[in-house]
Amino acid sequence: MTQDLLLEIGTEEIPAGFLSKAFIDMKTQAQKMLTRLRLDHGEITIMATPRRLTLQVASLAAAQEDRVVENMGPAKRIAFDENGQPSKAGIGFARGQKVKPEELEVVSTEKGEYVCVRKRETGEKTTKLLAEALPAYIMSIPFRKSMRWQNLEARFARPIHWLAALYGSQTIPFDCAGISSGAASYGHRFMAPDKFDLKQPSNYVELCRQAKVIVDQNERKTIIKSQLAEIEKQLGGTIIDDPELLETVTNIVEYPHAITGSFDQSFLELPEEVLIIVMRYHQKYFCLRDPEGRLMANFITVNNTVARDPEIVVKGNQRVLLARLNDAKFFYQEDLKVPLDDFVERLRNVVFQAKLGTSYEKVERFRSLAEKMADLLCPEQKAAISRTAWLCKADLESNMVNEFSDLQGIMGREYARAAGEDDAIAIGIHEHYMPTGAGGTLPSNNCGAIVGIADKIDTLAGCFGVGLQPTGSADPYALRRQVLGIINICLDRNYRLPLRNLINNSLELLQDKIEQPIETVAVEILEFIKGRFFHSLTAAGVPTGVIEAVLAVDFDDIVMTHKRISALDRFRHRGDFADLSTAFKRIMNITRKEQENYQLIPEKLMDGAEANLYQAWQKVAQRLAADLGNEDYDQAFSTVAELKSNVDTFFDEVMVMVDDQAIRENRLALLQGIAADFKKIADFSKL
Repeated sequence: MTQDLLLEIGTEEIPAGFLSKAFIDMKTQAQKMLTRLRLDHGEITIMATPRRLTLQVASLAAAQEDRVVENMGPAKRIAFDENGQPSKAGIGFARGQKVKPEELEVVSTEKGEYVCVRKRETGEKTTKLLAEALPAYIMSIPFRKSMRWQNLEARFARPIHWLAALYGSQTIPFDCAGISSGAASYGHRFMAPDKFDLKQPSNYVELCRQAKVIVDQNERKTIIKSQLAEIEKQLGGTIIDDPELLETVTNIVEYPHAITGSFDQSFLELPEEVLIIVMRYHQKYFCLRDPEGRLMANFITVNNTVARDPEIVVKGNQRVLLARLNDAKFFYQEDLKVPLDDFVERLRNVVFQAKLGTSYEKVERFRSLAEKMADLLCPEQKAAISRTAWLCKADLESNMVNEFSDLQGIMGREYARAAGEDDAIAIGIHEHYMPTGAGGTLPSNNCGAIVGIADKIDTLAGCFGVGLQPTGSADPYALRRQVLGIINICLDRNYRLPLRNLINNSLELLQDKIEQPIETVAVEILEFIKGRFFHSLTAAGVPTGVIEAVLAVDFDDIVMTHKRISALDRFRHRGDFADLSTAFKRIMNITRKEQENYQLIPEKLMDGAEANLYQAWQKVAQRLAADLGNEDYDQAFSTVAELKSNVDTFFDEVMVMVDDQAIRENRLALLQGIAADFKKIADFSKL
């Protein structure tokens, strides 16, 4: 017989940012617990509001199944003497298992014959098991931050106020964090604060609803979406799509009720990002656009209660928003009075990192680096790129960014436009921070892209130079993300940048700051970038062997390396690829063992297979050089594939490691030459 399980953990308000992860962790921990307890069960459901975390398990077995436990003992030859009588070891094992020596059984294993004791264990009842297991389960739920309260040792996201635990209609008794479990819950803090009894897990959701709590987060989200859609129709606008805000709002209410408000049209003169960030990040308001795509002077807020007088609630929200918008307007107007170059000068007093100096010094470094990159990539835009680099951190000293840090880059763009800077520079100031996350938007022009790479390389070189490399658990300067940004920008804009030179140039600008030899740091940085490049490709589904085969040859130009990997990935789908790979590996493997590079003397090659291989190789080598010069890597792989039949014949008919040293070394020289050409595109031994 089975029953449903219900566990509700009632708490003080848990931050919205904790709940989305808690849904996953609670389910994972519940699965582990039930597996460990050997309890069969149906679907596991996690529900949560700010004041409660709920676990429901459908069709949970009433008890463990009975089982036979086999406890292994010593080998038969040790447990019994030569007469087949139990030895001291056998008697001792039987005593330890609380059985008579004659009850010992002999079983055959891979290691030989051993004695064992088989015991039939009756399964424990589920209620008894859960009474012991649920306290540990509750305390096992991980949170970004946890806290202690009163004089308790227990730690949880927020203090626990009640615990409800039911198996069917039966209460599961236990104590946890100073609270005894029961069969009751509490309704909405304001609209229905009284205690109510829980009869069965099956009617839990409905009882909560009657107590003004929509306990299922998916249902709350659906209700919010429906209310937002209705308000959209009423206002004739379109809500700016914001899944993250929707998730947050869902997790801060128990009984959602959306209302709309407005603000003075004059605030629309502010940059729209300012309005959106003030409303979205600081007030958790949804923003709307009119049919022409312009920001509307309206907002939507989702309350946790149904107001008796909605007008009072609207006015309260409008009053709070007005204060924030007035602050923003004042800061914006004050910032416009200060030239951007003055803001840059103020960076002299801002420490970027104690060992790496001020933000002003950092700007000078990556500006120099950006200019060198501009010389390589787009010399005609060097002046604009240099100006972008000079101004891109200016807004960090503005009033607006000091108050609303999310506006960095955005305000720099707006202040640059107001100052009459070229629009490419203004856009570059904003976009040099991009991408801000995995799969994020990339810079749209050279100013933002080149300055962004220069800034990221400077941070990377500086951190590695003073020993601030990422660890397994910590990456305070987001170096992994910054490297991924460099890679994606290069690929997106087809930037052919020599990484080694770029890293060395950056380290030279930091030479009075770094604490290790430049050569050592440069190698570490290149390997770090290579590692992130490798992981980004494996995440995209490229086989590791394909990536390793190309990276083993060289890694300096990200675009060229990516092209070669893509070509090899396509090449491996040829029907004859396995045979080709085997042939190429034979050459790689036999030449890898040689410490010396031998000199090939073509005239001493014998007629037949080795002479034919040499002649075929010469023809292929010329065409391969042309393919590589044209960066036609698909054709390059096809070109080297033409050697396959000659290679096979060579190994079938020619003994390389003959006793005659001159002949052996000449044949090895031939294979070394072919291997060297192969390695211009990939090391096939890695496949």
